[in-house]
Formats: sequence, C-alpha cells, structure tokens
Amino acid sequence: MPIDATNPVPPNLPRLAGIGNVPDHVPQDLVRTLGIVYSPEFLKNPHEYMKSFHETQPRIVFDTGPMSNQWTLFKHEDAQFMLRNPDIFSNEGATPFPRDPDDYFYFIPIEIDPPHHRKYRKILEQSFSIPGVKTLEDQIRLRANDLIDSIIEKGECEFTTAFGRPLPVSIFLDIMGLPQDKLDTFVEWAVQLLHSNSVEPMQDAMAKISAYLKEMIDEKRANPDDAVISRIVHAVIDGQPLHEKEIFGFVVFLFIGGLDTVFATLNNIWAYLAQHPEKVKEMQDDPENIDSQLEELLRVWAVTFSGRVLAKDYEMHGVKMKKGDRITAILPTCNFDPDVWERPHDVDFKRARKPILTFAGGVHMCMGAHLARLETKIALQEWIRRIPDFRMKLGTQLEYRPGGVIGPEYLPLQWKW
Repeated sequence: MPIDATNPVPPNLPRLAGIGNVPDHVPQDLVRTLGIVYSPEFLKNPHEYMKSFHETQPRIVFDTGPMSNQWTLFKHEDAQFMLRNPDIFSNEGATPFPRDPDDYFYFIPIEIDPPHHRKYRKILEQSFSIPGVKTLEDQIRLRANDLIDSIIEKGECEFTTAFGRPLPVSIFLDIMGLPQDKLDTFVEWAVQLLHSNSVEPMQDAMAKISAYLKEMIDEKRANPDDAVISRIVHAVIDGQPLHEKEIFGFVVFLFIGGLDTVFATLNNIWAYLAQHPEKVKEMQDDPENIDSQLEELLRVWAVTFSGRVLAKDYEMHGVKMKKGDRITAILPTCNFDPDVWERPHDVDFKRARKPILTFAGGVHMCMGAHLARLETKIALQEWIRRIPDFRMKLGTQLEYRPGGVIGPEYLPLQWKW
C-alpha cells in the first residue's frame, strides 16, 4: 500500500544491529562483520578494501555492524536488479537518518516508491535536467577560476577547504537559495550527520538542520524566488499545493544530499591525480576525451551506498530473504566488478562506456547526477589547465572519517618546489 506523505507514520521496521541480532533465517555461513564505513581496515584505504570483496566474499553476505545489520550486495548485476525493482526492494524506511517519531516526515522523493515518487521528481525536473544544469556552466567555471585565483600564487593549498568543498557547495547553495555566509555551518552539520557512528550526534545534527530549514521554508513562502526551496514551497500537484510535511521532507532530503557527495568525489579524484601525474598528462594531451576521462574517474571513485528494505519474501541466487530485511548495495565495489569491466582496478580513459552505479540507478537514481558530472568536469578542466603539475605534500597520510560518504578528510597539495 503506498504511503501517504501528507500523514507520515514511522514504519514498523526495527533496525537490528550487532552480531547478536542475526535473524534465524540467515545462514550462518553468510554472516560477516565487514566493518564497512567504520573499521580500521576500511578507514586505512576504503576503496582498496571495497575492491577486495570480489575476491574475498560471496556475491551476497549478511553484514552485521553497530548501526545496522543487512544483506549486502557486491555484484553490479545484483545491485542493478535491486535498484530497478522497487516492488521487491522498497525505499520506505531505508534511509538511516534519525527523526523525531512525534514529528515524523518522509525523505522525499527517496522514500516514496513508484508510482507516487514521480510527481515529486517532476517538480525539479527542469532544474536538474541536462539542459537545466547546462545553464550553470558559466557560473561554475567562473567560481572554479575564482577559487584557483585565490591559491595559485601560493604554490600550495589544503584542497578540501580551498577548492573541493567551496566549489560544489557554493553552487548548491545558490541553486537552493541558501546564504553563502553559512556554508561552513551547513557543512559542519552535514559532517556530523553523515560521519557519526552513533545515534546521538546524528540526532543533534538533524535537529539543527530541521530548525533552520523550517525557518527558511517560512521565509520562501513569504518571499518567493526562482531557487529550488521556493519552487518546492510553491509547487502544485494535481491542482493542490504540497502539504507542509511534503515540503519539509523534500527540502531536508535535498539539503542532506547536496552538501557532501560532490565534495567527497573531488577530494578522492584529486588525491588520485596528485599521486599519478602520468594520468594528468594524459588528460592534458587529450582534452577532447574529457567525458570518458570523467566517467572513468567517477567509476573508480564512487562515494556512497544504496539501501532498501525487502517489501516481500524473496530468493536471490539461492539466498532466502524475508520481508522487512534490510539490504545494501556497496556501489563502489559494484563499479569494480570484473564481470563488467576488464582490468577493473586500472584507470583506463579509453574504456567503452558502460553504466556505472556511482549515482545509483533505477527510478531513484540521484537527482543531482547531471549537476555532479558537470561540476566535476569543469573542475578538472580548469584545474588541469592552470595547475597541471601538482602533488600531495611529502609525508601526507590520507585519513578518512567513518560514515556513509567516502573521501579523505584533508588533502594538502603543492605545485611549487
């Protein structure tokens, strides 16, 4: 039965966690504690660790952890099947973020399954379509060059704060209609929500985000503009304005989703390029191949996961799953599937294009995928044009925060020796 976003009710889906809470129907030989997002093995080198699952794990395991237990998928084919079959793998209750049960709301449109999710995505279809984001190209290119102007003569920078964060986040704030002077505060809230490995700091961050966005929604209602929050506030579906709960759930979801993912992607890509100058040279020498170069870098440096809840009992590759079980596709691992890509660990800018899962897929494919591609493409073009010879500072040891968006916490670069 479709959920009613105007009258949200917390789903009756307990979030089991820990090795002591494995359901009886789960075969013991499939139970693991992989430590994805929090273990020392993961945090030492996340992508290397996730690559290894194709050699060390069966295609489906039941992973236990301190926050949640779930079936876990590593194969590209299996992830695509999960993403493309919402009648089996539902999004209701699948997001991990805590909410007040007495003031509950759905994250829209991610927690709304077909057919109703489409009416929400349609509200912002123009904004996030390829033609829509194309109108931002000059603005993104100007912003990228302004940031480079501020650091180029110094010969060094801490990339995450000098470029990786301010470029995509400032563009996102413009799109949303949010103030630039609160950029650091917004990122702080997002980091607390996305990179905490316990419920209490996540609840605190969600409370701060909720209180602020409720004020902004009221502001946009009184003073409409052309930005995304205002479009949601004043949207009409089937002749009816959106309910307060729909507006709030939509705005909160976009806010959370837009602050950390492209930021993490840029940090990963620049860390790789800083250690592989031959790849930078290849990009310099073949600028017409930028789209293939971009797609390959996005394949190798995926930063998120995709979770669902079983809407019915289902058997996959002989593994019997039960209604209410949680299931997660490890999208970075899926992008290294040797059954899809030859020599998947290599960065090969000449690859034939195949569907990557960096932005998930199916009906809930990331709304901001076109924007993320354009921002990353322009960032690469302008940086390599102006600072082609750069390295990580000598002695740098990359460190990663626990959490559901993967990227180095700091990245000190230099280009003058």
